[in-house]
Amino acid sequence: MSLNKFLEVIELEISKTSYGQQPIELYEPISYIMALGGKRMRPALTLMAASMFTVDWQNSIKPAIAIEVFHNFTLMHDDIMDDAPLRRGKATVHEKWNPNVAILSGDVMLVAAYDLLLDIEADKFKKVIKRFNRTAAEVCEGQQFDMNFSSRNDVTEAEYINMIRLKTSVLLGFALELGGIIAGADQKSIDDLYSIGVNMGIGFQLKDDILDVYGDPEKFGKQVGGDIIENKKTWLMLKAMELSKQNNDDSLNTWLQNTNFEKEEKVAAVTEIYNSYSIKELAEAQMNAYFEKGLESLSNLAVNENKKESLREFASYLMAREN
Repeated sequence: MSLNKFLEVIELEISKTSYGQQPIELYEPISYIMALGGKRMRPALTLMAASMFTVDWQNSIKPAIAIEVFHNFTLMHDDIMDDAPLRRGKATVHEKWNPNVAILSGDVMLVAAYDLLLDIEADKFKKVIKRFNRTAAEVCEGQQFDMNFSSRNDVTEAEYINMIRLKTSVLLGFALELGGIIAGADQKSIDDLYSIGVNMGIGFQLKDDILDVYGDPEKFGKQVGGDIIENKKTWLMLKAMELSKQNNDDSLNTWLQNTNFEKEEKVAAVTEIYNSYSIKELAEAQMNAYFEKGLESLSNLAVNENKKESLREFASYLMAREN
């Protein structure tokens, strides 16, 4: 099946999914964030993985939606921590309602994710829950590392890659792994699926970091330059700090230490520093290297080449995306 067909199935299932009715202040924010759209990358990966190993891939639809609900739960809480004004071009839940509502509605989303996982056959359920729980904990570990980095000036590139592996990539890996488990794939294939997802996930996050600086505000759906404003230790920032130090250039450090600034001025100035060191091109090369690792693992996956096409198509889309 094509990627678009999988996405149609996902949107239909999301539109049919109910999370509760009363009180409306608790459940309306869930429907709101789930209706904002997004790439639906994680549930699509689950369906694509399942379809490689069984004709009955529809059995993975509700578990796939569970991954999307969990992902949006993390976004709802992340937006509070980041004080983010926009999500997919619309007001974030804590802005549209308030932080307390966003916290509580997010908690209900986590419960809803477990409910959707109950659709898995009994003989596979324990394995899935064990892996889901470990993945969920790793996502939280990654978020904490990300917050820790804000007060450190000695973060290494390896630490950053590990952080985004936890915060972003392991959920993509699990999404593919989940489809394989439900479809009855052998353990070697399940491990390969996980590796594909993790490497593609690191590439995906590096692309996100690039778009945060160089994306079109109309297409990106979030505040461009947000990472620069917050002094986030992205791969781009770390590489710029490294090259600035090598060149005895203190201009970047001056902006990082400045607490009284105009946001637009800071974004423009730091972006110009990035440009002077070709940071965008270096980041794109790093991003491509991780996508290539994922595609290499996909090539080694022991299934018919035709069944891999939708996943290859998705990887190409993620590499070229503008939002």
